[in-house]
Amino acid sequence: MFQVKLSLPNTDPAMVLDVLTSCIMWFFYALIPCLLIDGVAVLPAPQNLSVQSTNMKHLLTWSPVVVPGEIIDYFVEYQGEYESLYMSHIWIPSSWCSPTENPECDITDDITATVLYNLRVRATLGSQTSAWSTLKHPFNRNSTILTPPGLEVSKDGFHLVIKLEDLGPQFEFLVAYWRREPGAKEHIKMVRNGGVPVLLETAEPGAAYCVKAQTFVKAIGRHSAFSQAECVKLQGEALSLALALFAFVGFVLILVVVPFSIWKMGRLLQYSCCPVVVIPDTLEITNSPQKLISCRREEVEACATAMLSPEELFRAWS
Repeated sequence: MFQVKLSLPNTDPAMVLDVLTSCIMWFFYALIPCLLIDGVAVLPAPQNLSVQSTNMKHLLTWSPVVVPGEIIDYFVEYQGEYESLYMSHIWIPSSWCSPTENPECDITDDITATVLYNLRVRATLGSQTSAWSTLKHPFNRNSTILTPPGLEVSKDGFHLVIKLEDLGPQFEFLVAYWRREPGAKEHIKMVRNGGVPVLLETAEPGAAYCVKAQTFVKAIGRHSAFSQAECVKLQGEALSLALALFAFVGFVLILVVVPFSIWKMGRLLQYSCCPVVVIPDTLEITNSPQKLISCRREEVEACATAMLSPEELFRAWS
C-alpha cells in the first residue's frame, strides 16, 4: 500500500485571509439570485400552522417570521367547500387578518359552515413576500372543544335561580336539578340564552337542591359534559311564617302608632302656639247681659232697701 504525503509550503497569513474573504464574498453573491424571484426578495414562509378551537371560537396560529429590526405583516386566506367546488378554488382574505402583525388570527367569523376549510398564511415586508404556507389538514368546526358552562346558583324565597355563562348565540343549555336526597327524581329544563337569571320551578321549603348544566350547539350537533353540581338549601317554612307574622305585626303597629303620633304632635303644637285662656269663676258671668238689664225696677229697689241701714231708710222716706 502506498502512502502519499502532501506538504504545503510556508504561506503568509495575510494571503490566507485574503483567500478566505474572497470565498465568502463569492458565496454571498452566488446566493443572492437564489433569493430573488422576478427581482423581488423572498421572505421565509410562516411555519407550524395550527387551529385552536374552543366553544366555537377558532384561532389560527403560526410561528412568526423574524427579521431583526423589522415588523412583519401577515395575510390570511381561507377556502371553504363552496369556494373549492363552485368558485374555481378561489381564496378569500380573512375578515380580520389581512393584514395583521400578530402571528395569530381569529377566524371565527370566517368559518360559517360545518364543512372542511383550507387555510393559508404568508408574510410580507415592503416589497418582499414569502410563499404561502398552508394548514396541513383542513379544519372543520365540528372538531371544536366544548367545555361545561359556568354556573351560578342562588335562592329567591322558595325558588331556585340560576345564571349560566354567556357563550354566544349558537349555544343552548340543558339544566338538570334535583333534591339532594337518595333516589330523588332529576328534573330537566332547556335554557335558550346565557348571561341572564333564570327562575326554576318552585321547590320545597327547607330542602337542599343541586343543579348542573351542559352546553348544546345545534349547528354541529354536539354537547359538552355536565358541569360540577352546585347545591343550595332553601329557607324553612317555619322561618317564613315567623317572618310573615313579624311583618304583619309591624304593619299593624305602623297603622296604629303613626296616626296617634300625628294627632299627639298636632295637639302639642296647638297648645304651644294657641293656648286656651281659662277665666276664673269669680269673673265669669253666668247670666246674659240682657237678663241683667231687663231686671224689674221693684226688684232693684227692694234690693237697694235691703242694703240700707234703718237711719238711712228713715231719711229716705222723710
